[in-house]
Amino acid sequence: QVQLVESGGGLVQAGGSLRLSCAASGKILIINNMGWYRQAPGKQREFVASWTSGGTTNYADSVKGRFTISRNNTRNTVYLQMNSLKPEDTAVYYCNANIWISLWTRDDYWGQGSQVTVSS
Repeated sequence: QVQLVESGGGLVQAGGSLRLSCAASGKILIINNMGWYRQAPGKQREFVASWTSGGTTNYADSVKGRFTISRNNTRNTVYLQMNSLKPEDTAVYYCNANIWISLWTRDDYWGQGSQVTVSS
């Protein structure tokens, strides 16, 4: 079994900062991509940022220049530093990881979700 456990999030005023963390544990052989998605009320889940196993980062246009994703491979952990937060960033943020659990099996795993609320 693989678990992704998120921490961080909370309530912040517009212009403030928050940091999310996500640690993967369990039967892990290799972690490929790790990243973050978010889902606002009444909207579909959307991509926020990712860090590939090769070290490439990708960001949604809406967060470029404000959010920074980082990864600690030793700890199987991914972080999302969110600066200059806006009310429209309010959402539940989900960690995602693509993980090989054996030589033949690879799957996507999700964290439990972290509420981020930005007040105006």
